[in-house]
Amino acid sequence: MPQRFCEAADGGLLVSVHRIRKNDTVVAISGVNAGKTGKVLKVLPADGKAIVEGLNVAKKALKKSQANPQGGFVDKDRPISLSKLMPYCPNCKKGVRTARVREGGVVVRKCKICRHAFGG
Repeated sequence: MPQRFCEAADGGLLVSVHRIRKNDTVVAISGVNAGKTGKVLKVLPADGKAIVEGLNVAKKALKKSQANPQGGFVDKDRPISLSKLMPYCPNCKKGVRTARVREGGVVVRKCKICRHAFGG
């Protein structure tokens, strides 16, 4: 049986690893990025975090090099806690909780409000 929960890196709270997956559209529910949506680029279950396109962006200084002769600053997506993210339902137009439903031997995540099926 696959592991449904993963212990946080600090040994604390357990977080669900099935709620949010790569390529999902998610919405931030708290913090500076509250209300913003983005696509999940990578999930880090051991840390209980995910890297989301356009959320939690930091500036990174680049030194001059052959590959980057100008140097300067670039925007870099930083990990954000899974507890601050919710899957975004395109039908409900908001962050929603999901139910795991078995359909034809396959487990599918569905919106608890409108029953929209999430891919993956």
